[in-house]
Amino acid sequence: MEASSPVSTPEIVFFDLETTVPNKGGQRFWVLEFGAIIVCPRKLVELDSYSTLIRPKDLSAVALKSGRCDGITREAVANAPAFEEVADKIFTILNGRIWAGHNIQRFDCVRIKEAFAEIGRPAPMPVGMFDSLGVLTETFGRRAGNMKMATLATYFGLGQQKHRSLEDVRMNLEVLKHCAAVLFVESSLPSVMNGKWHNPSTMVTRSRSNGKLVFREENSRKSPPTTLGYRRTVPYTRGR
Repeated sequence: MEASSPVSTPEIVFFDLETTVPNKGGQRFWVLEFGAIIVCPRKLVELDSYSTLIRPKDLSAVALKSGRCDGITREAVANAPAFEEVADKIFTILNGRIWAGHNIQRFDCVRIKEAFAEIGRPAPMPVGMFDSLGVLTETFGRRAGNMKMATLATYFGLGQQKHRSLEDVRMNLEVLKHCAAVLFVESSLPSVMNGKWHNPSTMVTRSRSNGKLVFREENSRKSPPTTLGYRRTVPYTRGR
């Protein structure tokens, strides 16, 4: 009898879109860049990557100059492929994988569906979804400030968010690793991380009294008492 092969876990694809920002009523979002990394779910290491600029049908919707140093300008996308030219590649990357990203459920997933609908093709479908905005809001809380990726990256010293698709998804993965490490330490040392530990300024001394060994606690003169603790926060659901 042959041994059954282990069931393979679907790969995770972290992806991000850069788009135009409508500033008037009735205007729409145009996808300007798609970036993704395929990640091993068991090791959280990058297996493959892909990114491309995308030329929108309405070039006038793209700013001539970007307010960001690495931002996307009209000149940058003027000769880029249209969405229909890269749709096959994007479909292959996304379809049948676990989708991950920051605020993808409310933003990126909607834009992907719109882009495929516009060219008359069915959109790719995930087998699962991991939106780090919602997950970190519930588990990590607002200790780092708001839940925007730029704020989280600054909190962990990961540099400045570029607002370019491929750089942002790699930053997203690193933020998740850092948050997971902190939460792991906290869950492993609950009495310490929740403030239920002996004051570090208190020392235990011993002396003999009537032939017996006596232990007593004394306050150190070198440092004042300190209190560190974990504070529960109210979930914050906005930001990207």
